[in-house]
Amino acid sequence: MIYVDADACPVKPEILKVAERHGIAVTFVANSGLRPSRDPMVRNVIVSGSFDAADDWIADHVHADDIVVTADVPLAGRCVAKDALVTGPTGRLFDKANIGMASAMRDLGAHLRETGESKGYNAAFSARDRSAFLETLERLCRRAKSARAQDRP
Repeated sequence: MIYVDADACPVKPEILKVAERHGIAVTFVANSGLRPSRDPMVRNVIVSGSFDAADDWIADHVHADDIVVTADVPLAGRCVAKDALVTGPTGRLFDKANIGMASAMRDLGAHLRETGESKGYNAAFSARDRSAFLETLERLCRRAKSARAQDRP
């Protein structure tokens, strides 16, 4: 299963393309409307507009070796703790080795923005980011399928 933190996710078409190639179901979770899909392998979940509702839904439903796509570091940390395979839309992997540093850097950035020492602008999403994401998602799909095959008797 691939879970997508779908609000403002710039790689939805890429996720669908890779998931279809691997026969993996996708669940898009968002606070607002999503384009319906006729594909039975695609599920849309609309949660309440409350803060972190989509994150909470994903964290409650994800299992080990599921794939999660999110740019949200706290959500990534919750999913890594459940042994999920987590990537951001730029292809950045989150795992047990780097989630602590990612969380610390996020907190530092928030502090610098609050004190006015940083404007906190994010770089624009680029073709290089899209390519890196596709490569990472492909790797994670293979890894998830391999783990599932090993779990079967």
